[in-house]
Amino acid sequence: MTLNEVLQQRLAERRQQNLYRELKTLDRAPGPRARVDGRELLVFSSNDYLGLASREEVIAAQKAGAECGAGATASHLVNGHLDIHHRLQQCIAEVTGREAALIFSSGYMANIGTICALLGRADNIVSDRLNHASLIDGARLSGANSLRFAHNDLAGLERQLQRATSRGGATLVAVDGVYSMDGDLAPLAEIATKCKQYNAWLMVDEAHGFGVMGSEAYPLAGSCALAGLSQEQAPVVMGTLGKAVGNAGAFIAGSRALINFLTQFARPYIYTTGMTPAVAAGALAAIELIRDEPQLQGRLRVNIAYFRRRALQLGLPLQASASAIQPLVLGCENNVMTVARELQERGFLVGAIRPPTVPLGTARLRITLSAAHRVEDIDELLGALQQILQDAGVLDK
Repeated sequence: MTLNEVLQQRLAERRQQNLYRELKTLDRAPGPRARVDGRELLVFSSNDYLGLASREEVIAAQKAGAECGAGATASHLVNGHLDIHHRLQQCIAEVTGREAALIFSSGYMANIGTICALLGRADNIVSDRLNHASLIDGARLSGANSLRFAHNDLAGLERQLQRATSRGGATLVAVDGVYSMDGDLAPLAEIATKCKQYNAWLMVDEAHGFGVMGSEAYPLAGSCALAGLSQEQAPVVMGTLGKAVGNAGAFIAGSRALINFLTQFARPYIYTTGMTPAVAAGALAAIELIRDEPQLQGRLRVNIAYFRRRALQLGLPLQASASAIQPLVLGCENNVMTVARELQERGFLVGAIRPPTVPLGTARLRITLSAAHRVEDIDELLGALQQILQDAGVLDK
């Protein structure tokens, strides 16, 4: 068979399984509303948790950043590291309570680059089974002995740490701080205790925690700060700039030694053109806004609490999530796609998540909330969901 024949066959199989993914075209980055394929919809699928992707101050900062150049022109280590990059890294280190930070072009590159720099075939990586794909791929590409444990299962984690210890070599424990498809948090304090007991290093992916949660001292720092973990307890922290920060790119934060090491050995950092100055300037402005306007996080917390209270009153099948990610697990791919299409017909854009992104039998609507949503927006969505699920026989009338 030719290449095209093989590809068409595999694509046909995916369509038959109702797993085929299709692009939606928006005219601009969504606020709570957006024009999608020419039609205005109320958006509950964005990771722009604080509504900063459309803030005038952030856009203005990006425009000003472009005056430094349309692109960085080379990798950071050649001549692509500009003053705006330096300032962004300093700001990230400050708000995360770490000694230093290193920016990457994406969270995927940050996770793969860090894991592959830290580990080799003689080492071990212990991972939660529901980790993000970038952590999974980093584990595979590193060549390290990969050991996995059931989601948030501390006993399972300890068993794998014991196996890793008996094998020898360094051990890295990699987990999401907030899980992107379930919205629940890792028990980081307990995981850090296990890591200390077995002399393992803890790496936390803060993609969905950075900017929206933290501690009194470090309110932006994410789930690690919320759990009270120091740099010593969580020595490797990855965060993205494309979610709560409303921009693009990512970072690793940790000790000065860690950042110096990654600068020398993280191949996706070394061999990639530096982050564009406009993106760096926009990200810096957004982080400063989050720091200076704590009411943004407050509004998001209010919206999450309101959504959960009303959804539970209506009998919707919520998961145990206190984050902006509120999944409704419907199980069947056909049901999820039917409900998502019906929601879109009624004016709502909600993510329909199916395998392989989530395990078989756990297809879901992934509802994401933003500080920019109004209570009226949430009520409209819940009313539509209640009626659609009642008509489908999922809820009692």
